Amino acid sequence: MSNHYNSTLIKKHPRLPARVMRITTPHGEVLTPSFMPVGTRAMLNYLTPSDVLDTNSHIILGGNTYHMLCTPGMEVIEKIGGMHRFMGWSKTMLTDSGGFQVFSLSEKGSVCIIDEEGAHFKHPITGKILHLNAESSIQTQKIIGADIIMAFDQCTPEAGGRETALAALDRTHRWLIRSKAEHDKNPQSAYGFKQALFGIIQGGSFRDLREQSAEFILQQDLDGIGIGGEVIGFDMQKTVEIIDWVRPLLPENKIRYTMGVGLQPQDLIDVVGRGIDIFDCVAPTRNARHGTLYYGEIVERDDWIAFESDTGVTKILIKKSQYAKDDQPIMPSCDCYTCKHFSRAYLHYLFKEGLIAYFHLSSIHNVHVMQKVCVKMRERITNVPSPPAKAGGEG
Repeated sequence: MSNHYNSTLIKKHPRLPARVMRITTPHGEVLTPSFMPVGTRAMLNYLTPSDVLDTNSHIILGGNTYHMLCTPGMEVIEKIGGMHRFMGWSKTMLTDSGGFQVFSLSEKGSVCIIDEEGAHFKHPITGKILHLNAESSIQTQKIIGADIIMAFDQCTPEAGGRETALAALDRTHRWLIRSKAEHDKNPQSAYGFKQALFGIIQGGSFRDLREQSAEFILQQDLDGIGIGGEVIGFDMQKTVEIIDWVRPLLPENKIRYTMGVGLQPQDLIDVVGRGIDIFDCVAPTRNARHGTLYYGEIVERDDWIAFESDTGVTKILIKKSQYAKDDQPIMPSCDCYTCKHFSRAYLHYLFKEGLIAYFHLSSIHNVHVMQKVCVKMRERITNVPSPPAKAGGEG
């Protein structure tokens, strides 16, 4: 394995901002577009690393900084030799800074308090007060040992208006400078592997703030760019609009990451069509756990693709009685392990009985569908013909 990080533009769609990038890290290469399954607590729910590889996943979000600080603690992670060894994942890994968890906990008031220094929160088990700031977040991510780490930021809430968005943006920028200074002391993990540092564009739903944030982050000469905030992935119409605002400012040789996008397969198609490379979301395994399974076909449309179904609904609710005797797979065209071996009737039975095999098999399917969409997008970008060259003028 080479001990460096690099991102290279491989192919750009001739009529859309969509592109294929190659990410090279100490733990392997990743071709984008690529969905990152989420292993917040050092595991991907109901999936083994082998299962994840079988879904064609080559990068994951593993070991959230906040949760790993709480348990098992950095002493354990460092003793084992880092998150890759701890959770048995040998491929590329990204981890987040804990900023989103700080945001969600701060809404509970006494559980977490944010000030200029950082976040002060109670340990969920011991009640001990822990401090997470720009420096300690980077230090923690060094011990986690992910290939891509994130600058500590303040996630922008949609409530609160422009004043709140501006305050979160300014604080995120100040924390970014501190995060980069800490990272630059030694741009490697605690185990000697090169780590890439990404900054995060904030600014809420305000175009001028998003543009201002993008310009500031580019001035810091980071390895990649995240687009964050509560609205990203939650409101897809606004997400796409924000991408269109900032994309003209972004360099083509750096990875673009929309944080929290992936509620459904079409969401990936929408952001990649606007020039995004990677994305993560807990939804595929969470949806599976609650009985929602992705269903549809990947079709070509207007030089791009879409995820559609004959019913107009791109999911099935496996708990419904109509599936109790249905001998069809979840998606007849799907080649995942679950669809090749099991029927809707069997999955319906497992779900109704609350058997753990259901959670395993359904999660395999949903993550596989997300990665299949990514494969089809890469193929479409690579294979779509370029427009004919214009004929030269008469001499």
